[in-house]
Amino acid sequence: MKKLLTLLFFLSISGMMAQVVITGTVTDEKGKPISGVNIMVENETVGTSTDFKGEFTLETTANLPFNLVFSAIGYGLKSIPVGSAGQTVNVVLTEDETQLGEVVVSASRTPERIFESPVSVELIDRQDIQNTASADFYGELENLKGVDINTNSLTFKSVNTRGFATFANTRFVQLVDGIDNSSPALNFVLGNLLGISQLDLNNIELLPGASSALYGANAFNGILFMNSKSPFEFQGLSAYATGGVTSQDAAGTNGYYDVGVRLANKFSDKFAAKFNFSYLEGTDWFAVSEENLINPGAGRAEDPNYDGLNIYGDEVNINIRGVGTALVAAGLLPAGSEQLLPNEAVSRTGYAETSLHDYNAKSLKLDAALHYRPFADDFEIIYLGKYGRGSTIYQGTNRYAIKDFWLQQHKLEVKNNNFFLRGYITDEDAGDSYDTRFAAININRVWKSDQQWFGEYAGAFVQARSQGASEDQAHAIARQFADTGRLVPGTQEFQQAFNEVVSDPDFTTGAKFQDQSQLKHIDANYNFSHLTDAFADIQVGGSYRQYKLNSSGTIFTDIDGPIQYNEYGLYSQIQKKLIDERLKLTGSMRYDKSELFEGQVTPRFSIGYTIGEDKNHNIRASVQTAFRNPTTQDLYIGLNSGRAILVGAAEDNLDRDVRTFPVSGGGQAVTGSPTVEVVGRQAYENAFSLNSVLRGAPQKAEVDLVQPEEAVVYEIGYRSQMDRVSIDASFYYNVYENFISNETTLVPFYGEVGDNSLSLLALQNEDYFPYQTYTNSDADVKSYGAVIGLNVELWDNYSLETNYTYAEQDFDQASDPDFRTSFNTPKHRVKASFGSPEAYENFGFKLSYRWSDEYFWQATFADGNVPAYSVLDAQVNYTIPRWKARIKLGANNILGDEYVTAYGTGYIGSQYFASVIFNNL
Repeated sequence: MKKLLTLLFFLSISGMMAQVVITGTVTDEKGKPISGVNIMVENETVGTSTDFKGEFTLETTANLPFNLVFSAIGYGLKSIPVGSAGQTVNVVLTEDETQLGEVVVSASRTPERIFESPVSVELIDRQDIQNTASADFYGELENLKGVDINTNSLTFKSVNTRGFATFANTRFVQLVDGIDNSSPALNFVLGNLLGISQLDLNNIELLPGASSALYGANAFNGILFMNSKSPFEFQGLSAYATGGVTSQDAAGTNGYYDVGVRLANKFSDKFAAKFNFSYLEGTDWFAVSEENLINPGAGRAEDPNYDGLNIYGDEVNINIRGVGTALVAAGLLPAGSEQLLPNEAVSRTGYAETSLHDYNAKSLKLDAALHYRPFADDFEIIYLGKYGRGSTIYQGTNRYAIKDFWLQQHKLEVKNNNFFLRGYITDEDAGDSYDTRFAAININRVWKSDQQWFGEYAGAFVQARSQGASEDQAHAIARQFADTGRLVPGTQEFQQAFNEVVSDPDFTTGAKFQDQSQLKHIDANYNFSHLTDAFADIQVGGSYRQYKLNSSGTIFTDIDGPIQYNEYGLYSQIQKKLIDERLKLTGSMRYDKSELFEGQVTPRFSIGYTIGEDKNHNIRASVQTAFRNPTTQDLYIGLNSGRAILVGAAEDNLDRDVRTFPVSGGGQAVTGSPTVEVVGRQAYENAFSLNSVLRGAPQKAEVDLVQPEEAVVYEIGYRSQMDRVSIDASFYYNVYENFISNETTLVPFYGEVGDNSLSLLALQNEDYFPYQTYTNSDADVKSYGAVIGLNVELWDNYSLETNYTYAEQDFDQASDPDFRTSFNTPKHRVKASFGSPEAYENFGFKLSYRWSDEYFWQATFADGNVPAYSVLDAQVNYTIPRWKARIKLGANNILGDEYVTAYGTGYIGSQYFASVIFNNL
């Protein structure tokens, strides 16, 4: 690293020039100042923005003469030549173009207009953030074309593009100032729970679809960039305060608040610093569905094996006749009485989620950054420290109460306009987080063991039947008898048992998660365009990452110590403009290697051509490959979820997962023991496929160990700027190989599957347990879709934006009946917004509408339909220039129709808010 740093340092020194200072103002055609205008040196990343008075100061070392590029939403892009240092530049922007003129960096790792980007890209700038109709800026992402937001809770929203969404969205990457915002253990982002403050957010860039060629593993379905404000360019004290209520049928009306402060100061031309603080607290959406997952439509009274969607603890079940057989063998029931018991499963009585979670949502974010420019130019050294702490709900295999989860990150970066070298470390701690399903299971067991409860149930059932009760009556009598004295939520006894269980990390008796996992990452990039501009723009880069999994055996099979493995990658890109800069060719190549798998090569090639006399139409086409490595959980998880054992597919993981299971009375005659040990390897090598058993023709599961997933992505697109109208349309087609997903197998407690009848006897005696394996599909998985957006700048700053998204998968389920793709995306989506940042003097408003088609949600927690829904958000705002303040009143889901974006979550109600923001540019 030292050698690389030295090389990059001297390369940067070679390009240093004397500092140039440019000042000026930006106004509209009426002479009114425009705040928040982006100002950049053409073909460079250095820039600044205007303040509330429309004034700016730009410092750069670029060689004179050069062009300054001015851009802002709702205004035309303008390029102004600068020929001398100290020049004053006064610019008038006209309201005749749209967002396609904005400059982005993410698509090619170099500044370029959205209009000529080689791939699809979406942008949210500071004006969008200020004018969002959502209660927070993260909600504004929901209005982007082609973007899905799956709402897990009030503070945890998962971003996805182009299908295959889950809350554990490992196909989508989120970067905050170049730092991967994902949890090292979970391998995915918890929304903005531990992200960035809205006061410090400069802009958001989003690349839908594959981005592996430039950004490596897991930038598979898309990547989101959240870029903060530099304290050299954005100074002073900023603050905001938001308060309001959430309203939901299940939870009622509850207050919430969100406050934040940003302090930034430029102490000299060489040194600047900033500090951010934000805190949110509210009440989460209650999940209260009692739908029976095993026998839909039947309640507890009708189904002895009832398993409610948001009822936990009722996953513990057993064949009640087998219990009777064991009791007869032990002399506790008369011989032959087991025949009075039905040959069916009976489940324990569960607890509602509302008894296991306080639904208190919290998010604390702190960060501080030191920026040093030793030569008072674009060469900069940055230290950034971030700390986030939060409480939320995460729905994965189970519903998890994330309590006081914290994550800290530290970054050191050296950069100038041509290169960067950054390294960062991410540490996390699960805090007091726990699994609500196991909380319920083990509260039941604290009160009464499974053996005692099922024994009492069987005895009471036999007695009731012997006295002439019907089977339904006997079930009701038996449950009432077995539940006598059961712990009741709200009582001191229940709370004592609850506290005991959620503080115990042993899932056989408790529910607490332990996790102190860590991630270390280094990446670098050098752009040679300042040296090779006459030929082409060329850049190279690379990255190195190390995972350290440390859950003390509660999530991973790391009971004997942390698990550690490494990944690295190298890439290069060349970009060339031809034919009067109308033709733009881009080629990229990346090589990535995990120590657990063979290396992966991911090339990308794109072509863009601008047509029309005014160069206002652009067509583009690209083909690229993408890949993602199996996640930490795909490889090393070892977790009992209640309904199944999750066992990762790394070769060195299979024998570390060892479980002990009770054997039924009939099985004891075979094994000679009341318990057996099952090793995780058996889930892959000695198990029945679930679907074959459900079909009544048990067959051995053929499950291979998981390998990296690959895809070839084809995309064509068209962009057009015509006066006040812009169009952006694209079509994509994805072909996946080795598609990663889960396959459920049934592991018998005795016998060899396919070789003898003992394994079939185990099925008959219900002496087996489901295991969730991590593997790749042999079948072809394809997906395709189209997106079209239309933006119209109307009169006096009014704008209308609308877009439509179509998404579909092509998967032959019959070719691999045990495989689940979890596409989890509506086929049709429509979004529209209408508003003006200044409809009247200092007064603005915005309306945002979203409609989603119904779709089928498929995930490890539960499968079910997500109904179609419509959502309307609205806000009005008033700016007080003298105070540099903006007051906003708004409502989310103003129509009041509650909805879900995933099966099993709480229904999303309405949110009403009022906010005031000071000095936020």
